[in-house]
Amino acid sequence: MKKMILLTICMLIPSTFIRAQVSIIAHRGASYLAPENTIASAKLAWKHGADAVECDIWLSKDNKIIVSHDGNTKRTTGHDHKISETNSDVLRKLDAGSWKDPKYKGQKLPFLHELIKTVPAGKEIVIEIKCGPEVLPLLKETIAGYAAKRKFTFICFDLPTITATREAFPQYPCYWLCDNPSLLEENFHKVKEAGLQGFSLNYRLITREIVDRASEMNLEVFAWTVNDRDEAHRLISLGVMGITTDRPQWLIEQLFARSPDSHSRPSGK
Repeated sequence: MKKMILLTICMLIPSTFIRAQVSIIAHRGASYLAPENTIASAKLAWKHGADAVECDIWLSKDNKIIVSHDGNTKRTTGHDHKISETNSDVLRKLDAGSWKDPKYKGQKLPFLHELIKTVPAGKEIVIEIKCGPEVLPLLKETIAGYAAKRKFTFICFDLPTITATREAFPQYPCYWLCDNPSLLEENFHKVKEAGLQGFSLNYRLITREIVDRASEMNLEVFAWTVNDRDEAHRLISLGVMGITTDRPQWLIEQLFARSPDSHSRPSGK
């Protein structure tokens, strides 16, 4: 009996250790099952044990922060509105859930503050800035009331915008997004010079050389968007700090063979 108990403990240690080192980030929420970038998707991600939820933001015509991946609402609502040219009262009347499943009919394009309110204690929201630095003053105002109880990370493909974000929010981690190997090479040192914490990369770009090079510069590497168990194992073996996925519960179960609720941890960014 003692040998069996010892064997069980030994088998659990690697899984527990890895789970403590790698963040599982829900891409636009639990977007494999629920409509992306909605309150329903965020809540499902938390229920499924995600360490963080990633979302995308734009500024509406009337200066409200709207959560949406696309700058146009056509794909997820069926109505052709450019967010930057449309007032929020019009945007909020759109149904952003039915395209995914009729049971999600009535899901709205959220305001950022609504999504922030879903974040449980000890968890994190990763905010991708889809517009430009013009959003930063309102973003600072929006998160000010939640700073004491929520964790925030910022990401952006535009290096000047994420650099400006780092200057506006020195207390929060900021990462440069990239899916282009030439741009990655060109900007590798610029990320360090800008004072950013590291990179959030398309998983196909991530190699041992990239991770080691980043580590030598005290920069972290995160991966997106991974829905394959073997690929996730490869990335973990290379030392990535976090993995973004559309399927947080499934990936947690595949990687750690445990209930998604059995381990809860900050993302460590």
